[in-house]
Amino acid sequence: MESYNWELQRRVDDLESLHNDESMPSMRENSGELAERIRHETAGLLARRSSRRGFLLGAGVAAGAAVLAACGSASSASQAPATTAAPSRLKGDLLVAALSASLENLGIYAYAAGISAAKAGKLGTVPPAVVNFAQVAMAQHKEHTGAWNGILTAAGVRAVTKTDPALTPTVQQAFSKVTDVTGLANLALEIENIAAATYQDATAVLTSKRAVGVAASIQPVELEHAAILNFVLGKYPVPNAFSSLAGAQPPASYYQ
Repeated sequence: MESYNWELQRRVDDLESLHNDESMPSMRENSGELAERIRHETAGLLARRSSRRGFLLGAGVAAGAAVLAACGSASSASQAPATTAAPSRLKGDLLVAALSASLENLGIYAYAAGISAAKAGKLGTVPPAVVNFAQVAMAQHKEHTGAWNGILTAAGVRAVTKTDPALTPTVQQAFSKVTDVTGLANLALEIENIAAATYQDATAVLTSKRAVGVAASIQPVELEHAAILNFVLGKYPVPNAFSSLAGAQPPASYYQ
């Protein structure tokens, strides 16, 4: 058990290095620059079209979507413009951003529920390194959610706080049957694989270079989460030479 914990902790340390040294700087630069550009362009459009309040409504927030189609570059996003819209339907890059945030929220839910169950003794014996990994992975999913929500709020769209609507019922049902670390790891692995596949698919769908950069900087972290979960399950950490599109969620699934 001691050697298992040591090896798992070593892999978690490598994960944190990947996330902090490579993924995060790129994610923050791309999402922050994109959000700043959207705020700037949206403010200009609002100033020029103040008499047309409906301009930002529908069609995925027209101003934000138009900017996303031509944007480029800087660090993390924060404030939404003074006038925010809550469109009933998003489209284009904003829809992908909302879907991505909801998938990240689903990962947060799974790890948080798993940690609570482990601490309550509901999963039997849980190696300390497994709990530590779950805490690290959950924190990274929160960072990813923040990046996507920063882009959305910059475009005047409310931050996404819900979990992926298409997958949530299935995940909740599966979690209700989890009784040990193996069951939890299998469920988390499924979520990570779906997220990684969705990000790969998104790189071919997104129109903004900076939005593609956000997705491309996050996907390797999701794949590393999956590799560690495979290790926890006693499987070869990297079962495939190439990442797969299997299980990728289409943007439209956000409204299921």
